[in-house]
Amino acid sequence: MKLYVSERAPNPRRVQMFIAEKGMTGIEEVLVDINAHEHKTHPVLSRSPMARIPVLELDDGRILSESRAICAYLEGLQPEPNLMGRDAEERAFIEMADRHVEWYVTLPLAQAIRHQHPGLAVLEQPQFPEFGASQQEKAMETLRWLDSLLQGRPWVAGERFTIADITAFCTVEFARLLKFKPGEQGLVALADWRDRVAGRFA
Repeated sequence: MKLYVSERAPNPRRVQMFIAEKGMTGIEEVLVDINAHEHKTHPVLSRSPMARIPVLELDDGRILSESRAICAYLEGLQPEPNLMGRDAEERAFIEMADRHVEWYVTLPLAQAIRHQHPGLAVLEQPQFPEFGASQQEKAMETLRWLDSLLQGRPWVAGERFTIADITAFCTVEFARLLKFKPGEQGLVALADWRDRVAGRFA
């Protein structure tokens, strides 16, 4: 199998971290330069809707896009260590936590970065800085919620590390492009959690 990724992009990093946490091997990584718009003309990626990454090319030639779908497929191939839930109840609560992060933290932060960071102007035309700033404010509200959540439990979805932590970590790290550091914003629990996740992949 081949996994098509790009440097610094948060969604490919989610899949890369998922693979690393599982200790999976044998998946070839193919680096794509999205700033040079290689994803638009690549013979494999152009088969995917909107030619976005990550994409997992299966051994039979089929392609699987969307980070969570790729992770679900990999979880099925190698169920342990489990990252998405061992039964229907746990899967539902982990997915809920993951979706909360994805929709209410990742999405607004991504919009804030894409519309405010000059280095991403090549990917976001036109940029709307005022819209980006408004999205950053919304994301900060949710990050404060996430910090309060982590004051009462060790991981985003509960008592163990899951895909929800991977999604949140990639988001927080991507927000460094906005010079965001949890500790400097008084989000102590979030900063402690961030350091613990980083330590797993050091």
